[in-house]
Amino acid sequence: MSQKVGVHVVACRGPGDLSGVQALIDAGDIDPRHIVAVMGKTEGNGCVNDHTRDFAATAWCHFLAPHLGCTAEAVHARVALVMSGGTEGVLSPHFTMFTRETVEAEAMHAEKRLVVGIAHTRDFAPEEMGRMAQVHATAEAVREAMRDAGIADAADVHFAQVKCPLLTSAKVDDALRRGAEPVTRDTYESMGYSRGASALGVGLALGEIAPERLSDAAVLHDATLHSARASVSAGIELEGNVVIVLGEAQGSASAFRIGHTVMRDAVDGMGVRTLLRTHFGLDAERDADAIASRLVNLLAKAEASPDGRVRGARHTMLNDSDINSTRHARAAVGGVLASVVGRTALYVSGGAEHQGPPGGGPVAAIVRMPSS
Repeated sequence: MSQKVGVHVVACRGPGDLSGVQALIDAGDIDPRHIVAVMGKTEGNGCVNDHTRDFAATAWCHFLAPHLGCTAEAVHARVALVMSGGTEGVLSPHFTMFTRETVEAEAMHAEKRLVVGIAHTRDFAPEEMGRMAQVHATAEAVREAMRDAGIADAADVHFAQVKCPLLTSAKVDDALRRGAEPVTRDTYESMGYSRGASALGVGLALGEIAPERLSDAAVLHDATLHSARASVSAGIELEGNVVIVLGEAQGSASAFRIGHTVMRDAVDGMGVRTLLRTHFGLDAERDADAIASRLVNLLAKAEASPDGRVRGARHTMLNDSDINSTRHARAAVGGVLASVVGRTALYVSGGAEHQGPPGGGPVAAIVRMPSS
């Protein structure tokens, strides 16, 4: 038996618009019972008060519940829902759906193909967020998701998407009433701590970071620690982490492959061009038509360089009191990636703490392979 993964990108008119998904079901293109993960880009601000993420997740739960024969609340335990807020610049709101089914072993592909696995951590107490408790719980969830995907070698993991919680004023007050000190009392800052600890957990699970180098003090403070395959988005709509592992395995019956690279900074379009050429044999200019038809999505992290410079020139993203730096970064990286692949429905998530080098971030490409 083989795992067969399907990937579909669906545009939406708003965070609750699932008409495109219904159209795929009506056409017989997907069986909703096979949906195991959804990564959405919603059009909110991506900050603490971005309720478009919760809106989208709730819409998906109510949509899938009758298909799965469970309550809307129970959908969260069966489907990994990751909603990332912020579609600044040219980015287009959309959902990327992953279906998975077990099929009779088909003719072996010459190369490994796409597989997907999901897992959830327990809920975190407010004072655990941004600290080693979250690091270790995330690492174990990544390992569980690898097992769910059928991936034995961490080198075959190309992207580990995590959705993590953040602190609200109510959570901070709860911790203080119990005599516990949260990692920060600033709710916006808590997003970075939660993302950073989760990314370190991914790096720990994938063998990118030695366990002895990790500590509470390292989160957001040791810039030498990062994962080349972690992507983490924080949100108000959950209390624990949701993990989606995307990788490759021999024997997969999927029609897709996935590869990854790391953008060294926000304007590193060349890194993505190199990924497409070396991993998939696609030249961004020569094979523009093939990229248009075969590229499913680019999954990327974006960050305003913390030293205030991009290739030696000063940027002002960190000094703007009107627009958060994560919003600037999403717009910048989204524009760069769109210029390479000629597409704007791209999954670009802001805030890359410990996700790639400072100012840069991981990027993965999912590509449909030609029929043999």
